Amino acid sequence: MPVPVPRPRAIPAVESGQAQAASAGGRTPAEHSEARAAHTRDAAENTTNTIDSADTGKPRNAETARNTAENSTPTNLTLLLIEDDPAGSPIVPDLLDQAGKPIRVRTARNLTEAERLLTDDVHCILLDLALPAPGRAGDGDDDELAVLRHVLELAPRHAVLALTASNDAERGAEAVRVGAQDYLFRDELDGRLLSRAIRYAVERKRSESAERRLAEGRLRAQENRRLERGLLPTPLLEGSPLRFAARYRPGRSRALLGGDFYDVVRTPDGTVHAMIGDVCGHGPDEAALGVELRIAWRALTLAGLCGDELLGTLQEVLEHERSDDEIFATLCAVDIAPDGRRAGLCLAGHPAPLIAAPGRPARLLPYDNNGPALGLLPGARWPRMQVELGAEWTLMLYTDGLIEGRVGAGRERLGQEGMVEMVRRQLAQGLRGEELLQAAVNEVRDLNGGELTDDVAVLLLDRVP
Repeated sequence: MPVPVPRPRAIPAVESGQAQAASAGGRTPAEHSEARAAHTRDAAENTTNTIDSADTGKPRNAETARNTAENSTPTNLTLLLIEDDPAGSPIVPDLLDQAGKPIRVRTARNLTEAERLLTDDVHCILLDLALPAPGRAGDGDDDELAVLRHVLELAPRHAVLALTASNDAERGAEAVRVGAQDYLFRDELDGRLLSRAIRYAVERKRSESAERRLAEGRLRAQENRRLERGLLPTPLLEGSPLRFAARYRPGRSRALLGGDFYDVVRTPDGTVHAMIGDVCGHGPDEAALGVELRIAWRALTLAGLCGDELLGTLQEVLEHERSDDEIFATLCAVDIAPDGRRAGLCLAGHPAPLIAAPGRPARLLPYDNNGPALGLLPGARWPRMQVELGAEWTLMLYTDGLIEGRVGAGRERLGQEGMVEMVRRQLAQGLRGEELLQAAVNEVRDLNGGELTDDVAVLLLDRVP
């Protein structure tokens, strides 16, 4: 059927700049008059082109339209028209996207047909608000927007344009408040107006979705930070002269925690206990198990257990909590005497700590009596070695993620010897505490040529008389 001759008419809220006003309480008569005048000037400058009708499949010839959009979409837009008599009502004139291509149109006479035609390639829905709403239990008979609410539930990711009578602007404004991207007057449409409204509605929906995802991402980041503060330990060192620093970097992309874990506590007798461990694997189950082992270690340490007795109890915890019998954990535990000059050392399949002191190069503590990893051998024992620290020292505990990174493009790995040489050089440069740990982790990552695939945990204890 022929397209009606354009008359002075209202333009979409997004085009007239009245979208916020519509959301706040509808348009005033003065705003309607101004919008009609503005659109009449636009209509005199631009005419419509062709339409690809889903009903007839036959293109119609028309004058070439001016492309008013700045950016073109890579594919044609598709419109789903939901109207009870689309074939008998000329409410859909010629439509063009911003690239000058015909906008595809699908028609549905009711919501049942609309649900069948609502595929992923549909970009926008043009809904006649006069369409009868489906009868559903609990819906009030006086809800004039029941059909719109149903469509919004059916198509939460699609842009929706509401179609209403020209004397019912209040209903259109309410439709925008409920969730439609815009509203149009049924008897005041032409191709340019509807084409632009469709394009703007699609872009607004994309923008809303992007903003929502951004807000959700920020909320997740805030929750992750709170969760991280709860899962990573707060050292209990009140009253101790030792200085503490730590660095933690999970190997999994976007992971909060990996399988590495550490903790430091001071018991009432003045002994400082430090521990670092590594659960094999990198998934969330391994991260959760690492947290459980850390909490168990702190509780057992504060209860007075130490050395072989403590590690044996931790192995029982691991055996009961692990998801697979193949899961094991390495661990290094030190207990530093109240005077700070000596310490006990227990290793359960874990790399030996590094110690540095003035006048002596950094070196590894003895690891000849290294016991098996937790969870490998039932009834295993872990000897406690006594080591002398001296009056002033720096003790570094670490997981194997720090030493297993590659050096350059080859297959060579940094290893313990490479790590010791790196730390010696950094200490000679005057780095201490947080700066030393940050420099060590950054250099290991740079030597690897990018992010490390394994979890990395490093803690540092300094004693300065």
